[in-house]
Amino acid sequence: MSDDIILSEFSQGRATVTLNRPDVHNAFDDTLIARLTDELKFLDGNPDVRAVVLAAAGKSFSAGADLKWMQRMAEYSEAENLADAQAMAELMRVLNGLSKPTIARVQGAAFGGGVGLIACCDIAIATEAARFSISEVKLGLIPAVISPYVVAVIGERQARRYALTAERFDASEAHRIGLVHCIVAPDGLDAEIDDLINAITANGPQAVAEAKAMITMVARHPINEDLIADTASRIARIRVSEEGLEGLAAFLEKRKPGWDVS
Repeated sequence: MSDDIILSEFSQGRATVTLNRPDVHNAFDDTLIARLTDELKFLDGNPDVRAVVLAAAGKSFSAGADLKWMQRMAEYSEAENLADAQAMAELMRVLNGLSKPTIARVQGAAFGGGVGLIACCDIAIATEAARFSISEVKLGLIPAVISPYVVAVIGERQARRYALTAERFDASEAHRIGLVHCIVAPDGLDAEIDDLINAITANGPQAVAEAKAMITMVARHPINEDLIADTASRIARIRVSEEGLEGLAAFLEKRKPGWDVS
C-alpha cells in the first residue's frame, strides 16, 4: 500500500479515489481535505472520466475528523477555525456538485464527516458490516458543514434523531433512512459497483451530467411555470445536441452509441 493519503486509479472510464489513512481509520485532517478536493476537481475536468468511486483503505470508511487535527484547531482563533471549516465545506460542495456520477464504496464504519461524504455521493453501497454515526455532538460540536447534504438525503425527521443522539446505527438502518441505496455481503461489494459502473457508462455522458444537474435544481424548486419552462428548455436543448442525435440514431439503427464502452 502506498504511503500517499489519497490514491487515484483510472480504468475504462472509472476513477477510483481511495482514502488511504487506514492507521487512523481514514480520519480527515487539513491535508487530506485539500488533497481530496483537488483530486475531485481534477477528475471533474477530465472528459475521459465517466464515473467516480469514493473508496477507503482498511476496515473503516472514515472516522470523521482526526483528533490530533482537532486538538490543533482548538488552539486557533475563531477566524482561523472559520477558514478551516470553509475548506471542509468546499470539499463537500465539490463532491456533491461533481458533474460525474459518484458512488460511495462503504466497506466499514463511517462517522461524522464520513457520513457527509456518503451523503454527497449520488449512490452509496454498503456492506453488512458497515456502521454509522453522526457523532459530532459527543464532542460538544455540531455536524455543520455536512448538514445540508445529510438532511437532504435522510430528511429532517431522521436527522433530528441521529444528529442529536449521536447513536450508532447499522447498515440496515442506514438503508431504511435512505443514507445508502443497498447492502451487500463484503465479497459482493465490488461486483455491485461494477454493475453500476456498467450501467452508467452505457448512457450518454452529457445526458448523465445534465440529468444530475436537473435533479439538483428540481429538488430545490416548487412546481410552477418557471420550473416547467426550465425543464422543457433542457430537453429541447439536448435533443438537438450531438449526443442526443447520436443516441437517437443508434437506437433506430439498432447499434451501440459511440459513448458506450461496455
